[in-house]
Amino acid sequence: MSFFIRSIAWLLAAAVTFATLGPPGLRPHSDLGQDGEHALAFILVGLAFGLAYRRRRLLVAAAAVVLIGVLELMQFWAPGRHARLEDFLVDAATACLGFALAAAADWLLARFRTSAALTSEGPAE
Repeated sequence: MSFFIRSIAWLLAAAVTFATLGPPGLRPHSDLGQDGEHALAFILVGLAFGLAYRRRRLLVAAAAVVLIGVLELMQFWAPGRHARLEDFLVDAATACLGFALAAAADWLLARFRTSAALTSEGPAE
């Protein structure tokens, strides 16, 4: 299962990299607006990486913020693209939100498993 989640995380990262640095005409567009599209993309990336690398979630989140900054700066050399501080802030914040959602999901699953294990033991005699 972890290989599957890690594959999805890296595929999402590749898609976001292409959408960020590729030709503007090939970037997917939606009714969410630019900030909404950025937010959705990076929440999904943060969530996927947060689930894929549970034991090193904080380190991976810090690396993600740095790499998001690098990705934004690389737009200076991409024709038709422009780097903006606002984009970096939205991308980094929503990626961190995705990591936080992954941590919350893990916490809820752990609580559910503990509760289910206590329930299945039955009454004490």
